Amino acid sequence: MIASPVNPPQRLLMGPGPVNADPRVLRAMSAQLVGQYDPTMTAYMNETMELYRGVFRTVNEATLLVDGTSRAGIEAALVSLIAPGDRVLVPVFGRFGHLLREIAERCGAEVHVVEREWGTVFTVAEIEKAIVETRPKLLAIVHGDTSTTLAQPLDDLGAVCAKHGVILYTDATASLGGNEFELDAWGVDVATAGLQKCLGGPSGSAPISLSPRAVDLVNSRRSIEAGIRVDGDEVRAEPIRSNYFDLSQILDYWGPKRLNHHTEATSMLYGARECARLLVDEGMPQAVERHRLHGAAMAVGLTSMGLELFGDQSVRMNNVVGVEIPAGLDGDGARAAMLNDYGIEIGTSFGPLHGRVWRIGIMGYNARRDAVLLTLAALEQVLRRGGASVTAGAGVGGAIDYYGGAA
Repeated sequence: MIASPVNPPQRLLMGPGPVNADPRVLRAMSAQLVGQYDPTMTAYMNETMELYRGVFRTVNEATLLVDGTSRAGIEAALVSLIAPGDRVLVPVFGRFGHLLREIAERCGAEVHVVEREWGTVFTVAEIEKAIVETRPKLLAIVHGDTSTTLAQPLDDLGAVCAKHGVILYTDATASLGGNEFELDAWGVDVATAGLQKCLGGPSGSAPISLSPRAVDLVNSRRSIEAGIRVDGDEVRAEPIRSNYFDLSQILDYWGPKRLNHHTEATSMLYGARECARLLVDEGMPQAVERHRLHGAAMAVGLTSMGLELFGDQSVRMNNVVGVEIPAGLDGDGARAAMLNDYGIEIGTSFGPLHGRVWRIGIMGYNARRDAVLLTLAALEQVLRRGGASVTAGAGVGGAIDYYGGAA
């Protein structure tokens, strides 16, 4: 039997990611391939680096892509920064803090963890206290954790880390492009992200930016593999413990040396370049405001239906809203009805929030008015069918009223 062509159903992806890719990104990804050292390709690579400097709000020369999903960027950062035995501090306020801990442990780090109840974030004083107590080489922290829908404030953490001689790494997968992020102004040393959320593309490429201090640390572990080594190249007894995710070699691949480390994922580079081009063309402050506007409209619509939002709303991410599932309602059944009857996907959550909270995303290409109103209208019908007491038109009406009064 010959398999049928790929023909996915029409979906409006309003969960915590992935989201529908911008059609302009998909068109860019359909372009013809060129060789990895073709002058056109290396020019695209250089343009992509410059575009992502605009997205991350940095002047870091070392701003590039890691081929793979957002987790590939996380792993490349941590395996390249952490040598076995290094002390690492991971503040955990949701599922993805646990992921950072897991990866750091696999890198051989001595990992120290401080935890916050899901639905809250840390104060700077709490993190500085943990730094003083544990004296880590690296602080690894999630910026926006979609499992709780909250964003950890980072604006003062860079100065704290610099004061104590600590490298600051943050996972900005879920936040970059839809929430304020100022890599240089905040003193972040390393940040990684992915395309499938606020950047409006498909999963498969991980933007990363490293400060000069972080580059020096990575290059202090530089060891070039035998097959491409030339006289004078470093060879270390204990190199970075991944070849594919070895940032010291990846930096040389993207840099003037054009080290033959791997074959660039050309179509993904086209897509990642277009994601950044669209954001920079829109303007980063404008993109953040777009996510704030539509995220706030979604939140108002949900509360207008009598639903309770989850977590500390003062630090809620612009691009995802957590909402408590009404008592007595079959949460998974409601999600299935949203998908099967309306073609709209919303998310559940993990761990202590599984079965308690839905997560509704408003991000990337889907951070727009029609997507918000369609989702609210469909959810209202599903809730009423499930026995919840909801005033007809309340959710859509609340959101439209918000749009009408929004500055």
